[in-house]
Amino acid sequence: MSEQQQNPVTQHPQPEFEQQDQQHPGHTEEMRPEPDHGESSYRGSGKLEGRRTVITGGDSGIGRAVALAYAREGADVLFTYLEAEEKDARETVRLVEDAGRRAVAVPCDIREEAACQALIDRAVEEFGRIDVLVINAAYQMSQPDSIEGITTEQFDRTLRTNLYGMFWLSKMALPHIPEGGSIINTTSVQAYKPSPHLLDYATTKGAIVTFTQGLAQYLADRGIRVNAVAPGPVWTPLIPATMPDTEEFGKQSPLGRPAQPAEMAPAYVFLASQEASFITAEIVNATGGTPLP
Repeated sequence: MSEQQQNPVTQHPQPEFEQQDQQHPGHTEEMRPEPDHGESSYRGSGKLEGRRTVITGGDSGIGRAVALAYAREGADVLFTYLEAEEKDARETVRLVEDAGRRAVAVPCDIREEAACQALIDRAVEEFGRIDVLVINAAYQMSQPDSIEGITTEQFDRTLRTNLYGMFWLSKMALPHIPEGGSIINTTSVQAYKPSPHLLDYATTKGAIVTFTQGLAQYLADRGIRVNAVAPGPVWTPLIPATMPDTEEFGKQSPLGRPAQPAEMAPAYVFLASQEASFITAEIVNATGGTPLP
């Protein structure tokens, strides 16, 4: 990130934004303001030199910012995207390759066990091992009527994307993660302060915290660390694609704005790096000032 000291309140765009609606899963270039993934600001220093990394949902948002940062830190990146996000995926490929690293983009719906196995097989074929597995892809859909508006279909999709995919990929990747490797999950402020309109999503994010802490204890003696990042509101395509009101999104945070994806990436870099060697079973909160347990 930029070394220039700035006021975090005014460093990035603040609400009110223009109202904008997109079909799920949403596209970066249609957003106003366009998200910042660190294209002009992130500077690497070799923290992940030679690492082989896998990132789910790397086409846009937090996933793209992490892919860019990992590449600039010296890592090769294989990432997943949905077929509808191919244009965004091509831009992530460009950013990784411009950093001088290998980029492998794989269309994959992690709701399907076979697709998860094919993804891990592809990663091993391409890289030989998986040093860092970042499970970031997620599904949410706001329902103003909370439980009364959440259909079984939506509940199933949310759980299969956010939990089943995490379970399958972690289990399948383990034989290919060497000592010193790590798994990094993405939970949310919703795990601790659930919004009624995101009840199913918040439920999965709470489960991710528990899964992270339990798996970390199991894998500690293998020298594999497991941690998670808990973002607050972040300006990504998921917002106009799943939320009815984008005008004041993020205004509720103490900093008065949503985060940009670029502001999340350093946490994922740190947790993947050797500098975090004594950190496992931890949740790094990046909420813009919202206190969490």
